[in-house]
Amino acid sequence: MQVYEKVLEYIDTHHLEQKSVADASGIPNVTFNAILTGKRKMYVEDLKAICFALNVKADVFMELESNDPETA
Repeated sequence: MQVYEKVLEYIDTHHLEQKSVADASGIPNVTFNAILTGKRKMYVEDLKAICFALNVKADVFMELESNDPETA
C-alpha cells in the first residue's frame, strides 16, 4: 500500500474531513485531493505537513525496515 493510500485510510478511519486536514496542513485542497488520489506525487514536505496536521509521526504511514539482522 502506498503512503498516500495509508493517509487516506487514516483520514477515513478517523472520520476526518479531507478539506479540514488540507487546511490544517497548508496544502491547497485541490493539491491535497490530487495527492490522496495518486494523481500527484507526495513529497516529503507534503507528508511532514500532513503529519503535523494530523498530530502523528510519519512512521504511521511508512513501513520502515531495519538492516540490523538482530531485529529482523
